[in-house]
Amino acid sequence: MNIILVSLVILISGTLPVLGQGFENTRSVFDGKTMKGWHALPEKNRSLWKVQDSVLVGGDGVLNIAENNYLYTTDNFEDFEFRCLFRLTGDSKTGLINSGIQYRSRIINGNMVGYQADIGNGYWGDIYDEHRRGKLVGGDLQTLKHLLREDGWNSYIIRVKGDFHELYINGVKTNEYQEKDSSVPKSGLIGIQLHSGGNAKIEFRDLTITHISEN
Repeated sequence: MNIILVSLVILISGTLPVLGQGFENTRSVFDGKTMKGWHALPEKNRSLWKVQDSVLVGGDGVLNIAENNYLYTTDNFEDFEFRCLFRLTGDSKTGLINSGIQYRSRIINGNMVGYQADIGNGYWGDIYDEHRRGKLVGGDLQTLKHLLREDGWNSYIIRVKGDFHELYINGVKTNEYQEKDSSVPKSGLIGIQLHSGGNAKIEFRDLTITHISEN
């Protein structure tokens, strides 16, 4: 009973930022039917991505992923709260089963460069800086480990305003980060990753983004 009550409190607390914002500035970044508004990187591997039953799917859990692959938005975003549901599956015996959500990212020399909210064993809730500085800060799993469904559906919230970043998985805050390097861009693309190394399959649904105003 205590675990249930604690879980409810955590989940409710995790929704407070959006309730405070309201929903007038929230929009979907995935129409549930097509990959309209998304580009593949590398483009030659676009066939690794598909839409199935209103879910955006990368990989199939059988094919070994030879290189990192991404889908990324055509639009750039600055201060926002991003929300989604995700499910990562695959046999760890085949290699690394991993994914992530890129944000404030850019394509530079054919590489995805920018912040990533990490997904996968050993990386849950980390903030990683893809193709730039590497791991910035590790996720706090003290509470999350009781609620995480490692091969099931989970939720992710990425909230970023100015130089301050926050990550939540299943309503539990796993990370916060204060950027001190003024040269790092404060806007960029949203992207999803299918990591190389194993036969991973990553699924995303209900991807929304809420603009955060300066006030």
